[in-house]
Formats: sequence, C-alpha cells, structure tokens
Amino acid sequence: MALSQRRTAAGLEPLEYANLAIRGRLLRPILREQVPAALDLKPDLVSLVGGGNDILRPSVDVDRLARDLEAGVVRLRRAGIDVLLGTGVDSADSPLVRATRARVGVFNAHVWSIARRHGAAVVDLWGMRSLNDWRMWADDRIHLTGEGHARVAQAALVALGLTPDVPDWDQPAEPPAAVRRLAQVRDDARWAKVHLYPWATRRLRGTSSGATRTAKRPQAGPVEVEPTD
Repeated sequence: MALSQRRTAAGLEPLEYANLAIRGRLLRPILREQVPAALDLKPDLVSLVGGGNDILRPSVDVDRLARDLEAGVVRLRRAGIDVLLGTGVDSADSPLVRATRARVGVFNAHVWSIARRHGAAVVDLWGMRSLNDWRMWADDRIHLTGEGHARVAQAALVALGLTPDVPDWDQPAEPPAAVRRLAQVRDDARWAKVHLYPWATRRLRGTSSGATRTAKRPQAGPVEVEPTD
C-alpha cells in the first residue's frame, strides 16, 4: 500500500502486486512452486521469506536450508529481479518457541551473508523491538496480527532504503497490564489444546496446515490506494 501510494503521488500508475504465499509451506515447496510462478510474472521485486516452518522441526539442517534459499535468490537475481529477504524473529520471550532460537540465529547469519553476496535487501525482524510485545501476535503465537504486519511493512520500507511512513514504527507500545500467574497458565493450556496439539498431530501425519490452501492473489493486479485528504 505504501509503495503504491508513493507511486500515485508521483503521478505514476499504482503498484501491481501478487501474493503467492501459502500458510504452512516449507522452504523447498516455496522454491519449487512459488519462485517459478513469481518469475513468470516478470516482477521488479520479489519478497522471498521462508524457512520458519522448517526451523520449527528439531531435525532441520539449517545449513542445507540456507543453501536452498541462496539458490532461489540466485535464480531471481539472474533474472534481473530485486529480492527482499527476512530474518527470523527473536523468540527469547517465548516459553516454547525459544527452543528454536539457536537455529534461527544461525539461519539469520546465513540470510545476511546471502544478501551481501547477491545484492539483496533484508527485513531485520530479529532486531524489531516492537515484535517483543505479544499483542503483535495472533492467538497461535506464530503469525502476526494486523498491527504486527503493519510494523513489519514499515521495516520493509526501511530495508528497501525508503523513509518509513511512521517514524516510531519500531517503538514498543505501552506495556500491557500484568497478567496473573493463574491466568497465564490457563491461557497456555488453551493455546496448547487449540494450536500446539493440532500442529503436533499434523506433524505425526506428515500433513501441513497449508496443504489445502492456495495463494491469495496469484495474479498481479493494481493495489488500490486509499484517498488522502
């Protein structure tokens, strides 16, 4: 939206945008299915962010994951396409997800190196202080809320060398009210029942939450710009 608004303000046509992402996908299917589809669209810029679902699995080979990601970046860059990568989020404050923190840290180091080698930009999610606030996260504690996505959109502008629309985009919100220990235990139990158990069950069955999903916006189209006063 922000990029499209800037184009129209400069008298240019609105930005054309496609969203090929599918929730729950591992990196290799992203590279095998979505990258070729993106190439067919002949875009100027591709956001290639993946690997997070792989890293949730303790047996993941992070170095192999990075090699796969780099191959995808090379393919896009050889086509003359700019690439925007993203680091993983720092999960230090998450009681369960922080078990992946070391793997995410290694993967992030690879991401920055890949970007340097191939001239890609990087959204530094690991360094975003605002994402330490759990109000930025959905009930599943894996995906962002609308406000969380808005903050990341500002980070993407910064990664692309542009001025953010919101100067304090990474300032943490006011601290939330303290949560009683019993209430936290109940919330954790509900999360485990509603989100963790189904995820573990799918893992055992070898299925994904995105198995039956399709891309939300497989074809590029103009981004509608909200009128400004």
